[in-house]
Amino acid sequence: MIELGLADGSLIDELMALTAQSLSHLEIKEHFNIIKEIGRGKYGKVLLVTHRCRGTPMALKVMPKASTKLQGFLREYCISLHLSCHPCIVGLFGIAFQSNEHYGFAQELVIGRDLFAVIQPKVGIPESAVKRCVLQIASALEFIHEHGLVHRDIKPENILLLDSHCCRVKLADFGLAQTRGTLIRFISGTLPYMAPELCAVALEEGQKEVMAPPLSVEPSLDTWAFGVVIFCILTGYFPWERCVTSDDFYQEFADWCQAPTVEEVPPLWKRFTPAAMEMFSRLLQLNANNRCTVGEVRSYVEKDWLMPTLVDTNGLQTENGKASATCSTPSVCRSSPVHQEVE
Repeated sequence: MIELGLADGSLIDELMALTAQSLSHLEIKEHFNIIKEIGRGKYGKVLLVTHRCRGTPMALKVMPKASTKLQGFLREYCISLHLSCHPCIVGLFGIAFQSNEHYGFAQELVIGRDLFAVIQPKVGIPESAVKRCVLQIASALEFIHEHGLVHRDIKPENILLLDSHCCRVKLADFGLAQTRGTLIRFISGTLPYMAPELCAVALEEGQKEVMAPPLSVEPSLDTWAFGVVIFCILTGYFPWERCVTSDDFYQEFADWCQAPTVEEVPPLWKRFTPAAMEMFSRLLQLNANNRCTVGEVRSYVEKDWLMPTLVDTNGLQTENGKASATCSTPSVCRSSPVHQEVE
């Protein structure tokens, strides 16, 4: 597995070098009819376009040169192209270019919403739909990891739906993807999907450097994020704001993880069956070295994940006849990009 990763890492470097030498120069409006903007972020924007000569509809991801390093653009494009043959990863057309003001590449047009758009806050989506998503994203992540790469940005916004029932989904956005073993010096800001070891290299407000040593990018970062995503889409809540001891919700879960037979299941997790809690304990292992691989979720898919719920006469949701604890963690919301310094 590691040897394959190293080979693929070298291949990505070669693809980047070749793409840089052959990068076409074209102006977007001369070659594409712009229909509308379908996405926007700190990176730039995604446009729905048709090719002027062939009429082919596609999604054009364009990034301003003023805020995008050429190497970063080349890495995202080459990694995306390298992985795009998988049925659960957004495909690419093999068109990369630069204009006077932008870098850009063309990708498969996925007509539909992202997974975040169908999550009902404080409710989630049906368990059967969650499991359909989980199996497909696990397959995509296994493929990515087998190629010695790590996605590093697993969240509902990057999972695209091809239908309204989550029968077919595709993983998108490789803007943060890196070769396994790449070192992260620090990050600015944290997201609920980030593993504890990643939060440990976060710069606090006013801080100029972190005390922790650089962090090696490993598939276990995706495994943790995958576990948090499963929690979010099952419940409509984040399990915590970030993985630090000052976050009470995270600390409750961490205490339970370290002594599951002694500590009571935290209130926020009481809705899950013992089988689901076993799955979460493996995906969300505090020690990254002990974390399971994403593919191990398959052994839990045939089991129930959510406890049967009832509604009592006061309208409170109950679990097995007992009133469930009130949850005050934030409901799911779209996340902002986080800067990560790598070397």
